[in-house]
Amino acid sequence: MNPYLKEYEWANIAAMLRNNKAEPKQESKDLRGKLVVITGATSGIGYETAHLYASRGADVLLINRNKEKSELLKQELEQTYQMQCTYFIADFSHLKEIHAAAEMLAQLPTPIEVLIHNAGVYNTKLRFTDDDIEEVFQVNYLASFIITYRLMEKLKGQEKARIIYVNSEGHRFALAGLKLDDLRWQKQHYTGLKSYGSAKTAQLLSLFSFAKVFEGSAVTINAMHPGDVKTNMGENNGKLYRFFKHHMINPKSRSPKLSAQALYYLGVSDEVRETTGEFFNFTTLETPAPHALDQGMAERLWERSLKMGFGAAARI
Repeated sequence: MNPYLKEYEWANIAAMLRNNKAEPKQESKDLRGKLVVITGATSGIGYETAHLYASRGADVLLINRNKEKSELLKQELEQTYQMQCTYFIADFSHLKEIHAAAEMLAQLPTPIEVLIHNAGVYNTKLRFTDDDIEEVFQVNYLASFIITYRLMEKLKGQEKARIIYVNSEGHRFALAGLKLDDLRWQKQHYTGLKSYGSAKTAQLLSLFSFAKVFEGSAVTINAMHPGDVKTNMGENNGKLYRFFKHHMINPKSRSPKLSAQALYYLGVSDEVRETTGEFFNFTTLETPAPHALDQGMAERLWERSLKMGFGAAARI
């Protein structure tokens, strides 16, 4: 029995379908000299977002897992836009490397203007990391939780900061909600859509918790669905999935430049300067699925995330 079924409102589903076809708002405001951090920037949404922020004068710090691609992108951005690009190599399927990235960011002397959590993975088969955590949950959710948690004091001490989760309407695929008692998928049948939906649900639940933490400061934190755009997500899977993606999904997908436009708007626009704890489809406010609004689950997830990520428990 789905405990959230009675809370669904069809108007919200209709809004999602309508917004999926919309165009994002655009922003032309200059960001010269400001530091923007983007994870997963060597392809797709992250790549286009890095280009857009760099084109508006921002200095960008990229956190990627591939050094060669990162170096090529650094040279490309600096030569094209005459700005400063640095990168840090971290594979989020290793907790040690997530913590190294978080520590590096926490020690930066420069204020972080915008932090964009974009790195992600999609698996059609159940995989565990070397840390014995389901890979999609660790890369898509736990990494963003650990980094944001570690940066809380730094960001609250700044004049301002904006955090943006590249989330997904895919959170709605976790129809029965996040199963904290079965993160290893021993009681439920594993599918790519359900695991991805669960990780994105967790990210939204943590979003609302972090919004409370940042109350009274000039730090905002929001999430956005980047649109149905063409990316390399899922290319790590088998031939059948790749065939389906290349012939059924990609031809109908839109340009990731649209996602970059939305991420720039959410990162710099004065219209959303004080907006926090919200979910956007591109740049349109939406109501997430009921299971992503469960306050009790958000509190339990916070404690579980601290145990998984830091080996400790605490309440908000």
